[in-house]
Amino acid sequence: MAMEKHELDAYIRRAFPDAEITIEDLVGDHDHYACTIVSEAFRGLSRVKQHQLVYDALKGKMGTQLHALTLRTSAP
Repeated sequence: MAMEKHELDAYIRRAFPDAEITIEDLVGDHDHYACTIVSEAFRGLSRVKQHQLVYDALKGKMGTQLHALTLRTSAP
């Protein structure tokens, strides 16, 4: 079972309500996405910690509903 783009957006938006989010379905299968997230929540955090916060927001969907997620994260 794959994850629709709007579902991915909703998970991220719940964790980062202030975020500017851009999501691209890389191959059209709802399973491989590239995502850019700009949020104040990332300020002062390492890239690794930023990505960990995003994966936490996905509530275990990585590896089940999502196969691949390329992340670009930053503070405004």
